[in-house]
Amino acid sequence: MIPAYLPSPPSPHLPGPLMIRWYAIMVILGIVAAVVIGQRRWSARGGAQGAVLDVIMVAVPFGIVGGRLYHVITSWQLYFAPGKNPVEALYVWQGGLALWGAIAGGALGAWIAARRRGIDFAAFADALAPGILVGQAIGRIGCWFNQELYGRPTTLPWGLEIDPANRPAATPDAATYHPTFAYEALWDLGAAGVVIWAQRRFGLDRGRVFALYVAAYTAGRGWIETLRVDPANHILDVRLNVWTSLLLFLAAVAFLVLRRPSRVTASPEPALPSATTPGADGRAATPEEDRASTQPAPTAESADPAEAPAASARST
Repeated sequence: MIPAYLPSPPSPHLPGPLMIRWYAIMVILGIVAAVVIGQRRWSARGGAQGAVLDVIMVAVPFGIVGGRLYHVITSWQLYFAPGKNPVEALYVWQGGLALWGAIAGGALGAWIAARRRGIDFAAFADALAPGILVGQAIGRIGCWFNQELYGRPTTLPWGLEIDPANRPAATPDAATYHPTFAYEALWDLGAAGVVIWAQRRFGLDRGRVFALYVAAYTAGRGWIETLRVDPANHILDVRLNVWTSLLLFLAAVAFLVLRRPSRVTASPEPALPSATTPGADGRAATPEEDRASTQPAPTAESADPAEAPAASARST
């Protein structure tokens, strides 16, 4: 047996009688991180304090419902196949929240909440994008405690040890597997840095920061999906989530290319005549005033010698 670089955790629950799952704790910590980062970015752009938390309070329930619906629809055999209990489709606490559905449901809830508060949703999504990636990275650590979402068997030194009870039936003797949840967490953190850099470098706005988030995340998720061995529906012998990643990646890139940046430029204000300008009172300037206005101002050298010290004092 090859020793694993990443050992399995002893239990998916916190010690004690309450049976609090580590997975839930990591998801909550991910949401907190997304709110804190998002609020700082939103406030830096002039957004109201507390706006992110208000919107997230609506987006999170929508995200949970959306994530569960996507999971049940795309893995319906787990609940509606012969011999299965359909009621277990409601057992959210047993795991099974698909990220794609969570993002879609959360985005819908955030749009509704932002619209009710009169917030520009595109700008709001741009502010939240890096924080969402950090939150996803933290949430993925919960999969380590559940011993789920790992990849094919591997002999690499960072292979993840999986207990025999949680190993795939096809490879019961393999001790270590690709820690695909860790790959995704690291990818998310790197993508968050890229999104922040690209926004500053290219001045992305009007929803293009969020589109870059989608493109960056799906590029890594599509590759990581090819390593996973958990049960999934296939189309043309390719995992469904690979197709989902490809379609979302193309849509995000198209948005980035076709969405025009904002070009808000301040129009120069017309110069207003001062009270001492000849003709400022609406009358026509006299010839003497015209000649005086075109004469150059006297310099310190041409000024009267008696006034030179005063001129020098004013110029310091």
